[in-house]
Order: sequence, then structure tokens, then C-alpha cells
Amino acid sequence: MSIRPIRLFGDPVLRTPAAPVVDFDKELHRLVADLAETMLDAPGAGLAAPQIGVGLRVFTWNIEGEIGHLVNPELSLSEEIQDGAEGCLSIPGLSIDCKRALTVVAHGFNMFGDPVKVEGSELLSRAIQHETDHLDGILFIDRLDREARKAAMKTIRESEWFGSDGPVVKLSPHATNGLGF
Repeated sequence: MSIRPIRLFGDPVLRTPAAPVVDFDKELHRLVADLAETMLDAPGAGLAAPQIGVGLRVFTWNIEGEIGHLVNPELSLSEEIQDGAEGCLSIPGLSIDCKRALTVVAHGFNMFGDPVKVEGSELLSRAIQHETDHLDGILFIDRLDREARKAAMKTIRESEWFGSDGPVVKLSPHATNGLGF
């Protein structure tokens, strides 16, 4: 296990859809361990593989002391909406209200290839949706309305960590239930 550098906004890996995991081997086990250790060190509520430069569909979460992971997630979202503060380890210092589904049912696999189902609401639901977006090359700022996104981009551009490359906004390839454009 090791703590890995977290890629920041502007890194192309954050905008590249991740590939499905096909090998549930020691390398995947190490990746899950590295994700968890890096997430806890940051600290964060979740971390997706692309955020450490690995283009695979796997993420971890830490919500209310429960640490988990999911490989190749598929989500079913509720129609009921929550609105609350959201941040991202790849966009340090930014926290802004973002609409998400209140509850989620996620199907996928654990690192051993066993099928798993995770059901969550509120913060766990938000984390699972946020991390799954990372696997699709979507950042939470893409889900903001025009005014909020403009304010977020201003904050990002003014941050000391932000690079010289301009930002890219992508449309979600999935149904957003009115939570995106």
C-alpha cells in the first residue's frame, strides 16, 4: 500500500472515461488498497482510480467511518433530489452546492470479483454518484447550473494550484434526472 499523488483539475486523465476492470488480481487488490490509503490521508469521502492516474472503473469511499470500494459500478438513482455542499480532492478548496439523487442502488463487484450491491442515501449516495462520475470523465462542476459553474471556475482559476491549461466541460453520457445539462 502506498499514498499516491492526486491528479488535479486540468489533468486529461480526469476527463477520460475509465475502462472496465477485467482482471481481479493482486494488482487490483493493490490499487484498491492504494486508493483507500490515499483517500484517508487526504482526507476525503471518496476517491476514484482516475484521480490517481489509473484509468480503471474502481473507487473507494469513507462515509461515517465505513470504508468501502466498488468495481465496475452501475447505478440506479431515485427521482427524489438532495442539494448540498460537494467538493473534490481533484479540485482543492472548492465546496459548492450540487444537486444529486437522494438515494442510489449501486451494483458492481468487490476486488475479488464477487458481485455486490450497495444501497445508500444522502452522503453515501452523493459519494457513490460523485465517484462514478469520475469513472465517466465527469466532474461535479459539470453538474452545476451556469451561474454556479461560472463562480466555481472563477475560484479554480484564482487558486494557486491551477495550471495554465483551460478547463473542459463535458456533458454526462447518462440520464441526469434533471441534475445536469
